[in-house]
Amino acid sequence: MIKAKNIQKFYGDLQVLKGLDIHIKENEIVSIVGSSGAGKTTLLQILGTLDAISKTASSELIIKNTDITTLKDKELAKFRNEHIGFIFQFHQLLPEFTALENVCIPAFIKKTTKETAEKRGKELLDFLGLSHRYHHKPSELSGGEQQRVAVARALINNPSIIFADEPSGNLDSESADNLHKLFFKLRDEFGQTFVIVTHNQELADMADRKLVMVDGQITS
Repeated sequence: MIKAKNIQKFYGDLQVLKGLDIHIKENEIVSIVGSSGAGKTTLLQILGTLDAISKTASSELIIKNTDITTLKDKELAKFRNEHIGFIFQFHQLLPEFTALENVCIPAFIKKTTKETAEKRGKELLDFLGLSHRYHHKPSELSGGEQQRVAVARALINNPSIIFADEPSGNLDSESADNLHKLFFKLRDEFGQTFVIVTHNQELADMADRKLVMVDGQITS
C-alpha cells in the first residue's frame, strides 16, 4: 500500500527526517510514536501527500502503485481526494456548516452529486451513531461527536488510507477509548489502512505494528 525509501526532509539547514524507509501493507493499522520533535507529524504529512520530501536520487514514495513524486499539483490533489482520508487532533470542522455538510465537503470536491454525497454521508453518520446530529453545527456537538464527524468526513470518498494525527489528543478517556475501538471496526468493515501518530500508548499498543521514531529516524 505504501512504500517509502530514503525519505528526507529539510527546512533550511534543519534536517527533520533522516533517510527513513517504511513499508505499510494493505488493511494494516500502524501506529507511530516518539517524543515531541522526533518528526512524527512531518512524516505523516509527507506520507499523506500534504508535504513534499526533500528529494534525492534514491528517494521514493509509492502509494497504491503510484509514484507520488512524479505527480503535478492538480494530479496530486486529485489523488489525495480520491485515495486518502485525514483525521486531525482539532477536528478541523468548518463552524458555519452542519455535521452532514462538513462530512460531504470532500465528496463535493470530487464532484459527486449532492444526492449521492448526502446519502453516503448519512450512512456514515448513522454507522457512527450520529443519526440524530445531521443538522447540528460543530458548536452544538461534544468533542467526541465532533471527532466522529471528522472520521465520517475522512471516509466519505471511500479512501484506501486514513492518516490520523493525535486523533484522541483532545478527548476524555471514554471518548478516546471509543474512538480507538472504532478504528479497528472501520478497518474490519471497510478495509481501510490506518497510519496513526499518537502519544496514547494504549492506542499505539493496539495497532498491528508500532513504529518508534527518534530524532528523525525509525528506531524500531
